[in-house]
This record gives sequence, C-alpha cells and structure tokens, in this order.
Amino acid sequence: MPELPEVEAARALIDARALGRQITAVDDADTYVCRPHAPGELAAALTGRTLTAAKRIGKSMWCETDGGVRLGLHLGMAGRILVDGSSAGDPVGPGEDDRAHVDPRLTEHPEWGRFTLDFADGGHLVLFDKRRLGRAVLDPDLSHLGPDAALVGKDEFRARVGRGDAPLKARIMDQSVIAGVGNLLADEALWRARLSPNVAAGSLSEEELDLLRREIRATTRSALKKGGVHTGRLIPHRERGGTCPRCGATLGRASVGGRTTYWCTAEQQD
Repeated sequence: MPELPEVEAARALIDARALGRQITAVDDADTYVCRPHAPGELAAALTGRTLTAAKRIGKSMWCETDGGVRLGLHLGMAGRILVDGSSAGDPVGPGEDDRAHVDPRLTEHPEWGRFTLDFADGGHLVLFDKRRLGRAVLDPDLSHLGPDAALVGKDEFRARVGRGDAPLKARIMDQSVIAGVGNLLADEALWRARLSPNVAAGSLSEEELDLLRREIRATTRSALKKGGVHTGRLIPHRERGGTCPRCGATLGRASVGGRTTYWCTAEQQD
C-alpha cells in the first residue's frame, strides 16, 4: 500500500512532468473514484486550467491550478500516478525499483485508469488503480491532518506524540497527530529506534521521542532513495516465524491500533 514515501514519489513525478501543462479534457466518469462529484463536474472545473504546483501533507496529495481550483489525488490501497510514460506510487513488486518505473500493467489493463487529465501537448496524467480505492476530488479537506511526519519539528513532535495512554504505534499512525506514517513505515521506524509499539506514548522520555522522530525521518529518506517503504530492513522479515535482521531474535506479532504489527522481542521490550 502506498505510504508517505510512495505518495511523495508520485507528487515529485507530477512536479517534474505535469506542471505548466494545460488541461484540455478530463475523464471523470468513474463515479466511485470521483465521489461525491457527478460525471462532468471535475471536467467543468479543470478543463482549460494549467497545473501550477504539486503538494503533499502526509499521504494526502493535491495539485494547484492557475484558476485556484485544487485537485486532490489519493492513491488508496494500490494506486499509481502515470504521467506520459512514467509512473510512481504503489510499489510495482517485491525488490523492484519504484522510481519512475513503467509498469506493464498500464498497457495490459487500461481499464484500471480511473481518472485522466489530457494535456494540450498530447500527454496525459492518469490515476491508475487496480483496486479502485483511489480518489480524485475537488478542493480536498485537509483540516484534519497533523503536521507532515517528514517535516515536523522536534518540539511539536514531542508535544503531539509524547502524551496519552495509547500504544506508541497507534499514536504515530494517527493522522491527526502527525500525517504520513503508515503500517510498514511505523514498524520499520520503531524497529530502528528499538522502541516497543505497545508502550504508552506518554511514557516516552524526550530523548526517546527525539530518537523516534529522527528514525521516522531517516526511514522516509531511505524509502525515497531506494524506491519505497518495502525496501526497509525489517519489512522482508514481517511474517509468522520471522526473525530480527539485527539480532536474530524471534519477531513478535500482534494487532496494535487495528494493524498487524511486528517487532523484535529482544530489543523492543515494553
């Protein structure tokens, strides 16, 4: 599933290849992906506009236009953004590099193109989504999001994350606390910081909170560089009977905050 690094890769692709291009047509016929808009509503708002910026907070991405209209693009569980011949978003497969990778599914399954912008120069921007869980929406509401997990400052991170009795993993995955930490990124960052996902968030010291913030940022940078959160050191071992790639101890497995969670039983004790 796309997490912050994958969404940032998609945003960067739009930024590099789609800005400054005028929209001449919009395919918004998929009423589920484009809900709550009626067919033609996005087309009426966007046709003739030019994309001027691609922005992101956490896992939420949107495009600005010269007319002031914002186009929200959400990748859902398995979405990718295609701009002409390149795509980015949901990892294309285990061990594959996600950076501007041309996925053969794009030509094999054109019906998975759920929303399309046609540009005056003949190119296209497509929300490509096998599972049909992505979204295209006008003027998305971002008011519920906390600060971006890759950019939040030290003092704000301490104040937002380091309080309450909720398990630490659930706390950092609460998008109103900090935006962008998904299930895999959370497990990888907590493993790197040697912090238990089950410990109460409010019990952490300032030093532990600062370490966790650094590891979330480091995990994000590594994923961006290598092509996705799935490239983390812990991720290939997240399976029943898996062992810690650092010390060899058995990995614990449980549901934390409603999400399947893995951690090192030796190094991430409560």
